[in-house]
Amino acid sequence: MIGGISDSVNMLSKVTWKRAYNAANILSSYHYSRAVKKPAIKGMPISISFEPTTSCNLRCPECPSGLRSFTRPTGMLDQALFKNVIDQLSGTLSYLTFYFQGEPYLHPRFLDMATYAADRGIYTATSTNAHYLKDDVARRTVESGLDRLIISIDGTTQQTYEAYRVGGALDKVIEGTQNILAWKKKLRSKTPHVVFQFLVVAPNEHQIPEVYALAEKLGVDQVVLKTAQIYDYEQGSDLIPKQEKYARYRKNADGTYAIKNALADHCWKMWHSCVITWDGRVVPCCFDKDAHFVLGDLAKNSFEEIWRGEKYQQFRQSLLRSRSEIEICKNCTEGTRVWA
Repeated sequence: MIGGISDSVNMLSKVTWKRAYNAANILSSYHYSRAVKKPAIKGMPISISFEPTTSCNLRCPECPSGLRSFTRPTGMLDQALFKNVIDQLSGTLSYLTFYFQGEPYLHPRFLDMATYAADRGIYTATSTNAHYLKDDVARRTVESGLDRLIISIDGTTQQTYEAYRVGGALDKVIEGTQNILAWKKKLRSKTPHVVFQFLVVAPNEHQIPEVYALAEKLGVDQVVLKTAQIYDYEQGSDLIPKQEKYARYRKNADGTYAIKNALADHCWKMWHSCVITWDGRVVPCCFDKDAHFVLGDLAKNSFEEIWRGEKYQQFRQSLLRSRSEIEICKNCTEGTRVWA
């Protein structure tokens, strides 16, 4: 609980009048757009996600990086591109996530980019499988100014862990976590806020109490349970949890499965955030993993031109008209609640 309070205080400390005013403009334009069924956009995004790389050391099912199934180009984020975008947005941007697909720590300059954003007062976060958090990297992570470190730990035994994290080693995850926590203590740093993220699937759902116990034993700040997205869910999957509260899908009377989300014709994410791929293409959100809905290219236009541009507005309009017609929205359980 203390860690959570510290993290909240840290996040609030980065709020400026300009960022607060921007957030208010975005919130008001979102509600106005919903009311009139026509997209209006005042302000710039409150948060963005940058993709450091599409590369990954693991082969998780249901993940394009793990399956090596991308049809889009793969590669590493150019640091100059990253700095250029941050320079454009730093005054109004509140939250930056270094993650989309791939393992961020495979990018050799990832922590340099984290420092660049942190130096501009932006709250920074990343998600990692924690296989690369050796002692020296752990120290540099703490020193980088990174605010939140989400560690994927989808099992408390090796057998359960590798059922989803194919090719992974649980002992490396625990060792990496211990290295981060040790350097936080040595450097007397309150950051990063360390989160154990537990992707609940059928093979590991029985270990939910155990992951809380492990987090407490190690001194991890927070545990987050995450539901799993399944691509071909209609006929069921061995990954869908038996406990329905941990599943994105419900079982129908005929034995098929349906997504729980009602797919309301709006999406908060389209007003307050976006995702930028490693090669500078702007896509709507993290559900567009293969970048089928490219709304702009930062090699050709400024971020503001893309954010306010015709293509983005047309996409927002299509959501307000009929969200269920958009392929990436059909398997989405997010975006319908503000601050979700």
